[in-house]
Amino acid sequence: MTPPADPARYKNHRFPGEIISHGVWLYYRFPLSYRDVQELLFERGIDVTHEAIRQWCRKFGQDYANQLKHRRVQPGDKAGPAKSEAQ
Repeated sequence: MTPPADPARYKNHRFPGEIISHGVWLYYRFPLSYRDVQELLFERGIDVTHEAIRQWCRKFGQDYANQLKHRRVQPGDKAGPAKSEAQ
């Protein structure tokens, strides 16, 4: 899910931090272009240019990429519920 938006971090931007963080999260989480993110946001009633999304990704993107990288399942990790041993 989208990381929480820190209000101070997004000060002096036209859009609220929740919108910026969601747009950046979409770009880094899924294989989308800036225009794809623009269309997804437009479907939710948010009219933003692909250039604004590019600037957001350039300014805030590295933090999101690092967070997603740390959350990614690594080889050898156990997925799903742990199996209990038979008694």
